[in-house]
Amino acid sequence: MNRRNNNKDNENLDSMQNAKSFFRRKKTCPFSGPKAIPIDYKDIKTLEKFISERGKIIPARISAVSSPKQRKLAQAIKRARVLALLPFIGY
Repeated sequence: MNRRNNNKDNENLDSMQNAKSFFRRKKTCPFSGPKAIPIDYKDIKTLEKFISERGKIIPARISAVSSPKQRKLAQAIKRARVLALLPFIGY
């Protein structure tokens, strides 16, 4: 019984040390800041970066785009699709 508790304590200690050594940098929005890329429905190269290979719009939690910019990005992608600049489904 005592060995089990000791092993669990060691596992918790190891996982805490691993968590401290791993540093994840906070993602920043590519459309805000001094070197911001403008969101434009005619800029296909930029819009393609935010579409998956199946044609879906990548969510903000993955692409790190802020909420207002994500809405503008989605609108630009949809406009480009309607004008046949981007496909509705994957490539």
